[in-house]
Amino acid sequence: MKLARVVGNVISSAKYETLQGKKLMIVQEVDGDYIDVGKPFIALDSAGAGVGEFVILVESKEATVPFGGGLLPADAAIVGIVDSIGR
Repeated sequence: MKLARVVGNVISSAKYETLQGKKLMIVQEVDGDYIDVGKPFIALDSAGAGVGEFVILVESKEATVPFGGGLLPADAAIVGIVDSIGR
């Protein structure tokens, strides 16, 4: 799992049929000090996240699990919204 910030959303009227009805968000991975890591990328949203929120991401095949697995062309998914981080 990874920590990220939602920085935008994607509107797509034409997409692969198993993506119909799925929310696409632009996310920026961050480290434990909330510093950006790498470049932003697109993730499917299973948690109802909004722009500016910190979220928990999963990648690879695990990204399809919140949507029932199967033939979903996704390699990143938001699986939680972060309320706080303790140290």
